[in-house]
Amino acid sequence: MATVEELEAAVKAVNSLAKPPSTDRMLELYGLYKQASVGDATGSRPGMFDPRARAKWDAWAARRGTSAEDARTAYVALAKTLGA
Repeated sequence: MATVEELEAAVKAVNSLAKPPSTDRMLELYGLYKQASVGDATGSRPGMFDPRARAKWDAWAARRGTSAEDARTAYVALAKTLGA
């Protein structure tokens, strides 16, 4: 299980990659981070006139039910596969 410190180190490493990950990977990372730091998605799904917010909310909501520990571990593992 990854610790909060390992998660934050992975976030910094991802943000400093020479080439940013694809949009799909970034959404996956976003969903894992939100699940690890906040928990299950809250609020209503953003409308179709805000596709960026909607995609981010969907990525987060897809992780519903995942424990914070599992989300941290998955984030760190994904970051390592990206070279972070």
